[in-house]
Amino acid sequence: MDQSQAPVLEALAAFHANPLTTFTPPGHKQGRGADPRVLEALGPDVFRADVLATGGLDDRLDTRGILQHAQELMAEAVGADHTFFSTCGSSLSVKAAMLAVAGPHEELLVGRDVHKSVVAGLILAGIRPVWVEPQWDPDLHLAHPPSADAFRAALARHPDARGVLVTSPTPYGTCADLEVIADACHERGRPLIVDEAWGAHLPFHPRLPRWAMDAGADVCVTSVHKMGSALEQSSVFHLQGDRIEAAVLKQREDLLGTTSPSTLVYAALDGWRRQMVQHGRTLYDRTLNLADKVRARIDALDGLHVHGREDFCGPGRATDLDPLQVIIDIAALGTSGYRAGDWLRSHHQLTLHVCDHRRISAQLTHADDTTTTDALLHGLTELVAIADDLAPAPRVHVPDPGQLRLEQVLLPRDAFFGPTEQVPVEKAAGRIAAEMLTPYPPGIPAALPGERLDADVIDYLRTGVEAGMLIPDSADAALTSVRVTVES
Repeated sequence: MDQSQAPVLEALAAFHANPLTTFTPPGHKQGRGADPRVLEALGPDVFRADVLATGGLDDRLDTRGILQHAQELMAEAVGADHTFFSTCGSSLSVKAAMLAVAGPHEELLVGRDVHKSVVAGLILAGIRPVWVEPQWDPDLHLAHPPSADAFRAALARHPDARGVLVTSPTPYGTCADLEVIADACHERGRPLIVDEAWGAHLPFHPRLPRWAMDAGADVCVTSVHKMGSALEQSSVFHLQGDRIEAAVLKQREDLLGTTSPSTLVYAALDGWRRQMVQHGRTLYDRTLNLADKVRARIDALDGLHVHGREDFCGPGRATDLDPLQVIIDIAALGTSGYRAGDWLRSHHQLTLHVCDHRRISAQLTHADDTTTTDALLHGLTELVAIADDLAPAPRVHVPDPGQLRLEQVLLPRDAFFGPTEQVPVEKAAGRIAAEMLTPYPPGIPAALPGERLDADVIDYLRTGVEAGMLIPDSADAALTSVRVTVES
């Protein structure tokens, strides 16, 4: 195929060259009806590009097949059999993949370090999760993806499980042994779903970790807005092989997705694919070299340590590491990642990615250059200099790994939709959670519907909130109370 083409972008240009008088949505009619104050803030081109996909870019019957052509180009660019665009983020795409593999009350093997969107999929579908434990680093208080042996053992214990779902890379950049996990699945005729939301860039440079399709995954979900050049909510999911039928996967996406997709999102996805095919290798040559230098310069600052492969990879840990996720341990400064991140934003206009009880992280992409990284280095240098002036970090009571795991008593769906009540947090231990309690970012639930709460996890979350942790999905954001099931 001609990878220099960008069908959605070209159709949008043609629409502008021969504009139609539209009597369809969107109601702003190419911005003519938009409030001037909105136009001033967003710019008129946003509204000019906000065109109906069917009946706007293409005709009523999609005669030109514009979106299909763009998806086929994406599939060829990355070596997948089929690719589907989503304008509802990977939070939707991963649910569609789950529903294509397992149905109500069927088992799905799931790494317990999954994003909250996967738990939402379990709730909506009524799937019975079989949790596979991450590889815990008790010294760094960090979870790496579950091992291939853990998945193989779980498959042996649950031969009726419909498939496996694993997250790789994690928000901390650590990667699972996908090839061996895929082999373990395929030996039993089961598909592997990889939530590769943080890996849109992986197919485009050999120095980056091996991406899911090359490792043998059946479905790979990726958020192009995270590490690519697309807009927020941009996601693609790729399919290969015959363990999941393409028509079934598309129907599941259609069940969950919007009937009013954004042409802006489609166009950005289309353009990003062309950019990566034509320039990705060169862009990531430069970006990876920049990342090497930045990591070394940050690591040289007193009190800061940049985690590398020697910290995160090896037996009992991750298989690989994305060097563009710059994970910085600041424990030696005597403050928390929450406090450091807030200080860097208010004093240096820097927004960081993950801030936890002892770390901050900076996500580098092909869009970064020495201007942005010098700003980061300047802010971190000042942080080191004033660290003694920051109030000491409130202590977060992080339990040992075994104490962080809760017993799954009910299906997530049954707990979430069943009778519930709000109880004071002091009385929540021993009760069954009816909501997700998720430190965000990175968005991995510490407790989820159907799990029996205990004092260790409650203490972790309460002290976390006091130290600056955000738990956005709790009915009570201050966590003075918790939603639990009503037990007979």
